[in-house]
Amino acid sequence: MKKYQPIIGLEVHIELNTKSKMFCGCSADYFGKAPNTHTCPICLGLPGALPFINHEAINKCLMIGLALGCQVNKKSLFERKNYFYPDLPKGYQISQYRWPLCIGGRLEAGDTNIRINRVHQEEDTGKLIHIGNQTGVDFNRSGVPLVEIVTEPDFSDSTQVKEFAKKLQQLFRSVGVSNADMERGDMRLEANVSVRPEGKSDLPNYRVELKNINSFKFMGEAIDYEIERQIKALESGEKLTQETRGWDQEKKQTYLQRSKEEANDYRYFPEPDLPELRVKSEELRVKSEMPELPWDLESRLVNDYQINQAVAVTLINQGLDKLFLKTVNKSPAITPKDIANLLVNSTIKYTSPDQILTDLQTRRSNLITDETELKKIVEQVISENPDLVSIYKSGKVTVLQVFIGAVMKKSSGKADAGKVSKLLLESLK
Repeated sequence: MKKYQPIIGLEVHIELNTKSKMFCGCSADYFGKAPNTHTCPICLGLPGALPFINHEAINKCLMIGLALGCQVNKKSLFERKNYFYPDLPKGYQISQYRWPLCIGGRLEAGDTNIRINRVHQEEDTGKLIHIGNQTGVDFNRSGVPLVEIVTEPDFSDSTQVKEFAKKLQQLFRSVGVSNADMERGDMRLEANVSVRPEGKSDLPNYRVELKNINSFKFMGEAIDYEIERQIKALESGEKLTQETRGWDQEKKQTYLQRSKEEANDYRYFPEPDLPELRVKSEELRVKSEMPELPWDLESRLVNDYQINQAVAVTLINQGLDKLFLKTVNKSPAITPKDIANLLVNSTIKYTSPDQILTDLQTRRSNLITDETELKKIVEQVISENPDLVSIYKSGKVTVLQVFIGAVMKKSSGKADAGKVSKLLLESLK
């Protein structure tokens, strides 16, 4: 069997958290609302209805592009992407193809710099709802501002894809352009997958698009399955062609949806009802208002406050970083590490620095610091978990965190974690 190299590109669709839709005044807050209650003649594509551009959406698209190091196009145009599908009321989608808002850029995933081809603005489609043997169409989502990020085919495995997508999700949330909730469909992933024999440099003459996957885990599984399927097909002499496939989570396999269209099948032409975009002054303003990027903030939390990297990432992902920084600046007497650990591990939803500091001081006053008492609990936990001891002795030292968690549970959270770690290391020797 030949050795093959996977060639993977990614398309990420992200719904922006604007108040109104992309080309009309309807509310963009459609999730969970009764079907077809957030619609108007414009987003329903009724004759004579004229669209207008959502200024806030353009600024948020610019923010994403600039955060990814893209160049802003001097000339940007909306176009009609023509195709027929029941959830597309106009018979076309307003998108950007030849003149996107942002081009170029890059974002690191693992040890690889993934090149960004484009970041462009478009509108979302409606949604088909299947009930029994009937299908209904809900147009509440139709026209919601949607940004598409298209990468070059620079990924070599599913691990890189997942890391890249997670960094994007972190970015969207940190700069405040989207909730990026994959379960709600705020963020949707599509991968273009093909394989070529190792040693060849030309791109394959086909690609398989894995469509609308709403989970990092499912995307990884779908890519791994598709790579294996394509290699087997090529080894058996089959000719692979351009197609779109879905992911069946129950069967753990991809399935054919349709033959893949090319760009010329969509008959793109400039949207006659919308003006050309010129955004030079907006670009400068958006740059000046850009918040700290999540990877820069992560580095600052780790280096300036000596916080564990995993804890720093959790603070950022859960939106707790601002509260952490306010609390640290308010009380130099309590260590940043204690504040960070409390925020990421507590079930309490803290709302102010005073609340956090009061809780930490109360816990500190009830802390078990006596080493004799702590050693009894540590030895009890070790004796109750011989399997974990064997795992630790085999070299997997990360299991120490499980021991610490067990000691904290047995002491009702009152054990001094620093001393517990020291006593565990001594006892496990």
